[in-house]
Amino acid sequence: MADPSSYRPKPGEIPDSPGVYKFRDEHRRVIYVGKAKSLRQRLANYFQDLANLHPRTRTMVTTAASVEWTVVSTEVEALQLEYSWIKEFDPRFNVKYRDDKSYPYLAVTMNEEFPRVQVMRGHKKKGVRYFGPYGHAWAIRDTVDLLLRVFPVRTCSAGVFKNAARTGRPCLLGYIGKCSAPCVGRISAEDHRELAEEFSDFMAGRTGTYLRRLEQRMTEAAEEMEYERAARLRDDIGALKKAMEKNAVVLADATDADLIAVAEDELEAAVQIFHVRGGRVRGQRGWVTDKVEEVTTGALVEHALQQLYGEESGDAVPKEVLVPALPDPVEPVQQWLTDRRGAGVSLRIPQRGDKKALMETVQRNALQALALHKTKRASDLTTRSRALEEIADALGLDSAPLRIECYDISHLQGDDVVASMVVFEDGLQRKGEYRRFQIKGFEGQDDVRSMHEVITRRFRRYLAEKERTGEWTDGEEAAVPDGTAAAPPGTAALPSAGPAVDGSPAGASEAAPGDAVDSPSDALVDGPADGFTEDDGRPKRFAYPPQLVVVDGGQPQVAAAQRALDELGIDDIAVCGLAKRLEEVWLPGEDDPVVLPRSSEGLYLLQRVRDEAHRFAITYQRTKRAKRFRAGPLDDVPGLGETRKRALLKHFGSVKRLRSATIDQICEVPGIGRKTAETIAVALSQAAPAAPAVNTATGEIMEDVEETAPETTAGTAGEPVPTGAPTERRGQET
Repeated sequence: MADPSSYRPKPGEIPDSPGVYKFRDEHRRVIYVGKAKSLRQRLANYFQDLANLHPRTRTMVTTAASVEWTVVSTEVEALQLEYSWIKEFDPRFNVKYRDDKSYPYLAVTMNEEFPRVQVMRGHKKKGVRYFGPYGHAWAIRDTVDLLLRVFPVRTCSAGVFKNAARTGRPCLLGYIGKCSAPCVGRISAEDHRELAEEFSDFMAGRTGTYLRRLEQRMTEAAEEMEYERAARLRDDIGALKKAMEKNAVVLADATDADLIAVAEDELEAAVQIFHVRGGRVRGQRGWVTDKVEEVTTGALVEHALQQLYGEESGDAVPKEVLVPALPDPVEPVQQWLTDRRGAGVSLRIPQRGDKKALMETVQRNALQALALHKTKRASDLTTRSRALEEIADALGLDSAPLRIECYDISHLQGDDVVASMVVFEDGLQRKGEYRRFQIKGFEGQDDVRSMHEVITRRFRRYLAEKERTGEWTDGEEAAVPDGTAAAPPGTAALPSAGPAVDGSPAGASEAAPGDAVDSPSDALVDGPADGFTEDDGRPKRFAYPPQLVVVDGGQPQVAAAQRALDELGIDDIAVCGLAKRLEEVWLPGEDDPVVLPRSSEGLYLLQRVRDEAHRFAITYQRTKRAKRFRAGPLDDVPGLGETRKRALLKHFGSVKRLRSATIDQICEVPGIGRKTAETIAVALSQAAPAAPAVNTATGEIMEDVEETAPETTAGTAGEPVPTGAPTERRGQET
C-alpha cells in the first residue's frame, strides 16, 4: 500500500487549466483516468487526509504509485480525451458499464450493390443503416416479415444470392412475392436500392407520407375498377399499420429523443435507455456497473453518454437527450454531443407532460434491472470481496489477493503433456491473459516436474521484464547476454528462455493466449505485447505479478511451485494448492492442510479458479492430441495445403495407392503441377509406411487398408483400426 504523499506533485507543478490525468500503479499500469476543468484544484482533492476520502477513492490513491496529466485547450477536448483513454487503458477504478446482453439491431447494408436487410449484433459497420436496438431478435424478424410484403428487399446471405444467380432460380421468398429477386434480374440494382431506401425511411419514422400515398393509390385503383390491385394495396396498408402498432406512440410531434434513467445503490448502478424515433419507442437497452469510485448521478449520466455516443455521429445522436440529472458542468457535454451530431442537441431534465411520464417508465425499468441483476449476479462485488478476504485470512496473507493465477497440468498417459495458466482479477476472469504451455523439458508423465518447469518459465519472464524496465530496487542494471535474463541482486543468473512452444523461435512467447472453445472474442491471436513500458499502461504478457499462485494438486505440486519461486529469488508471492479429493488447501512446508468450510465463499472462488484452469488445460491437450492423430505422411510435404491433400486422397483413395503412383499419374490431380508431384513422390518414398490395420471384430490383418480419403470413417465395429493407434480410457486423461 503506497503513501499518496510519496508521489504527490510539488506545489506549483500542476497547471491551473483544463486537462486529463492518469493514476498509475507501481507496475506502470493505468488504474484511473479523470478530467478536470482545473487540474490543480481537482488533483489537490486526492492528496488530503486519507480519513476524509471516500473508501473507494482511498483505495485508489493508496494503490497508485504515480500521477501524470495532459493539458488541453477546452473542457470538450478533455471529455473526448478522457473517453479515448478509458477505452484504451481499461482502468480498473473507472466506471465501466457492462451490457446485460448483446442487443440485436435491424440493419440495412447500404454499402452493398444489392442492399440486404438482416439482424446484426456487435460493432457498427460503416455504410450500414441501423434501427433499434431491439430486446429480442424475433421482434426484428416479425417486423421484417410484415414489411417485406410492401418492401420486398433482399434478405438472403451472400452464398444463397450467388447460388440463385448461378442457377437462374430465386429462393422461396422470391416465388411468394416477399423478395424482388434481384439475383435473377427481376429488378435492377438501382430500383432495388430505391426500394431499400424506402424501407429505411419507413423504419426511420417517416410513415405518414408513405401510408397516405398507398391509400391514394388504392382509391385510384378502386375508381378504375382494378379491384385486385386495390385489394393488394389494402392488404399492404394493413401490414404496415400492424407493424407500426408494435411500437406505440409515446410522444407527440414526431419527437426524436433518447431517455436515460439511472437506478443506483451504494455499490452498483443500472442505466436504462429508451430510443424514441418519430414519437415511437424504437429500441431499449441497459447497462450495469460497479461503483468503484465516488460518483454522483450526474457523473454516471456523463459516463453513460460517453459510452452511448462515443462512437456515433450524425443522426445516430438525437436532437434531444433527456436525463435524470445533468453533468457538472453541463456545457462541455452538450457541446460534445452537438459536435458529434453536427447540429444542436438539447440535454435536459424533463419537468412535465408526456416526456416526464415516459421518463418515470424508464426509471421503473432501471430499478427492475438493478433488482434483477442483484438476484442473478454470481460475481456480486460484496461476495467477491468477502471471498478474497476469506482466502487472505485462511492463508495468512497481508492483504486480499487481487490477482490470482492458477496452473494445471494435463496429459493422456504421459503423451501431449501441456499446462494452463488462468488469471482472475478482483474475483473475475481475465481471459485475455490466459496462457498455455507445452512441456518440452523432458519426456513422460511427471506432474511435479512439469509444474516446476511451468512456474519457472512464467516467472523467469516476469523477472526478465522487471529487469528490462529498470524496476530493481537498488537501481543496478545487468546485461542480458545471449538471451539469458539477468538475475536480481543476490540470486544466481537465470537460465535461457528454454524451449519455445509450437515450434516458435527460442525466446518467443512460451504460451498462446485465449481460448477458442469459448467464443471468437476470447481467442486472441497473439495476446498483449511483451512487458510494461514506461510510456504505455496497457496490460502486457507475463509482466504483472500475482499476489497468489494456485496449483491444481496437493503437497508435491505445491512444493514444486514454491521451489521454482525460491530458485528465482522471488519471495513476495504466496503459493497454495487445492487438492480435488477433499478440496483441501495445501501450503508450502505444512504437513496438514487448511480446511475451509464448505459454505465458504473463499473456497468457492478457489474451486472456480481451479476448475477453469483444468478446463483450459484439458481443452488444449485434446486439441493437440486430435492434431497428432490426424497427422500423416502428406503433412511433411512442404507447400502442400489441406485442399490439395484432400484432392489427392479423393483421387487415389488412400496414401498407399498414392505412394505407388507415378509422377505423371499424380499430375492428373487438379492443382498438382509436376514440381509438386515430384516433391510428393520423394516425400512418400522416404516416409515409412504406416502399420497394418486390423479388423477389430475378426482380428484379420487388413494389409490393403491405409489412410484413405476423408469420406471414409474408421473405428466402428467391424472396420479397420490402426494397430498403433493409442486408446483413450475413462479416467486416464488429466
